[in-house]
Amino acid sequence: MSKVLLKQKLSMLPESPGCYIYKDAAGDILYIGKSKNLKKRVKSYFTKTQTGKTARLVHYIEDLELILTDSEKEALLLEMSLIMKYQPPYNILLKDEVHYSYIKITNEENPRLEVTREIKKDGAAYFGPYASKYSAEKTKELLQKIYPLCHCSGKKGRPCFYYHLGMCIGPCAREVSPEEYQAQIDRIKRFFHAGHLAIRRELEERRDLAASEWQFERAQEVQEWIAALDQVTEKQKVVIKDRDDRDVIDFVYDDDSLSIQIFFVRNGAIVGRFAQILEQVEEINDGVVEAYIQSFYEHPNHLLPKELLVGARIDARKLAEELGVKVKTPKRGEKRAVLQLVEENARSALLAHFKMLDYGLEVGK
Repeated sequence: MSKVLLKQKLSMLPESPGCYIYKDAAGDILYIGKSKNLKKRVKSYFTKTQTGKTARLVHYIEDLELILTDSEKEALLLEMSLIMKYQPPYNILLKDEVHYSYIKITNEENPRLEVTREIKKDGAAYFGPYASKYSAEKTKELLQKIYPLCHCSGKKGRPCFYYHLGMCIGPCAREVSPEEYQAQIDRIKRFFHAGHLAIRRELEERRDLAASEWQFERAQEVQEWIAALDQVTEKQKVVIKDRDDRDVIDFVYDDDSLSIQIFFVRNGAIVGRFAQILEQVEEINDGVVEAYIQSFYEHPNHLLPKELLVGARIDARKLAEELGVKVKTPKRGEKRAVLQLVEENARSALLAHFKMLDYGLEVGK
């Protein structure tokens, strides 16, 4: 296809939601995206000055295809299905294997906080997952201010820069006992397990005490920590009030296709999810779904929480025996509501997948 025909297509873009598919001169798919306004989004690639990967992508685009949807949500689900199926080289997100970030307390003489995408059997403590590395980094940064661990090489001598900022516990400047480290680690674990509200109340008490003692700079600093805590948690809508860590799992099966969704609930809030559609699944009896869930948690980078909530068609007793954690099927209340949300997402993803198959011959050309 010539650039002239591509230009003609760009002049007739609709202002509606859907997916756009970029192809090269050989007809191979380069990139798949979605937008609530295809005209505005697609034109931006060709009218704005691009750099790096995007500039290279635009250089190779020779053809464009559109799939219109009824809503932005439907476009997102369709985009996920298309990317999982075709694995376009310029797409770096929404592939089969989603890499989540975790916060790690290292297991060493001078433990420190790190953000990682790999869970290793190294005696460290891991918390997460976080849907984005940015949110994990912001949480780690906040913890280093409130409950600092080692933030340097730990070599004794001249105090490090972070010690002066109050973001290093100070093995570079003094003796830090294992008991002092453990007390700080316990506070960090409480942050992850006991909920942010208790930590916020503690910070408010620190702020008020500093202000009552006329330590106004200190009071302002703690107030900034409170603001940072609010920023870290503002997008995390609490859906389960007991705030325990758990994963919520359900599936939908139709026409030999299995759509499974796993929602990660941490501190009572949904922080991410894993979604996959398996084709040519002739039957779902004989423990097929249970085996899939077990294999999911055997992956080294999938952290197994203390509890799973699963749909009624999943054998909770079998999973509990195989995984060694609590597995429940809630019948009512907020936990049941979250489980219904997971099932609805699995159903929507499968419908989007079937819609993608309807366009399969055109998209696959």
